[in-house]
Amino acid sequence: VPVPRTYAGPVTLVATDIDGTILPRTGIVSERTKRALGSLSDAGVPLVLVTARPPRWLDAVAAQLSIRGTAVCANGAVQYDLGTCRITDAITIPAEPLLEAVALLRGALPGVVFAVETTSGIAMEEDFPTSERGLDPREVARIEAMESARDNSVIKLLAALEVGDHDEMLGIAEPLVGHLVEASHSSAEVPLLEFAPSGVTKASGLARMAAHFGVDPADVIAFGDAPNDLPMLAWAGTSYAVANAHPDVLAIATHSTASVDDDGVALVVEEILAARGLTP
Repeated sequence: VPVPRTYAGPVTLVATDIDGTILPRTGIVSERTKRALGSLSDAGVPLVLVTARPPRWLDAVAAQLSIRGTAVCANGAVQYDLGTCRITDAITIPAEPLLEAVALLRGALPGVVFAVETTSGIAMEEDFPTSERGLDPREVARIEAMESARDNSVIKLLAALEVGDHDEMLGIAEPLVGHLVEASHSSAEVPLLEFAPSGVTKASGLARMAAHFGVDPADVIAFGDAPNDLPMLAWAGTSYAVANAHPDVLAIATHSTASVDDDGVALVVEEILAARGLTP
């Protein structure tokens, strides 16, 4: 486990990914991480969750952390009010580039199955893999026939294979559809790619939140673990990769910390708080 470098310098906003960064595979945020993140408000430091998760997956995490405020979700496409459980802003994928990307991906990734996250839930093809309990999709149909693909509500396109490698899939998809949608992956358990609206990333979503708080990128500290975190980590003045991060994330982050299972984010946040005379 790497020892975190001592944090030195101002920080006026903390941004963190959720899954694999503060939330381990158990699905339970540790008490230490809860205390550290919860104490940021006492230090006058805004906390922004920045995640690939769709809005409907945020309420449970916010409840665990006992936090309010706005989160950036769907890889930057959506701003979500954690207090009112409402979408406050959304950038969607128009039907034309969406369906063009689908056609190109069908040809390049044999056996690919699609779903779309929308502002009002998920719509999916019949064989799309999911372990989500109580899922009630808007539609179950081939994506080319979905009304959901055409009603300007899509915040994220999902493409899954039964067998495959995330990085290899991304290497095929990015040059093929990068002019239409923003491709990434978050190292999900199944071989899965995620596509945001063109030009939309965690960095663009976080930049909008930082502007809201009047915070410059130099004064933002960001934490992540997966390839979809790369734009955010490159944008922030200070970035940390947790020890369990994807190799590309470990390579680009300015700092490293312990793994999600060893409260890597909390270790750094505690240093920030200590510098302000606070103890979680």
